[in-house]
Amino acid sequence: MPCLLVLLVLVFPRVVLVLMWLFSNMLDRAYHGLVIPLIGFIFLPITTIVYAWLVASGLPIQGFNLVLIIIAVILDVGSHAGGTGYYRRRRL
Repeated sequence: MPCLLVLLVLVFPRVVLVLMWLFSNMLDRAYHGLVIPLIGFIFLPITTIVYAWLVASGLPIQGFNLVLIIIAVILDVGSHAGGTGYYRRRRL
């Protein structure tokens, strides 16, 4: 079951964020207000989910948990920048 959840987060992070907002209070516990989750929804959805999960679970943001956040940022940035390299190579 946890592998299915990770796959769901990686494939449909924005859908997972909307479902988290509708059916749990995890985002409310991690973020105070709606501005940061909304910005996270647009730019860094996987990072927003991982950070909310860590804070809502009461886990410290250090050590292995910090590595998880860094990996989430890399995945988010890679999803934004990954298409441009393919487009440039294809155009040449």
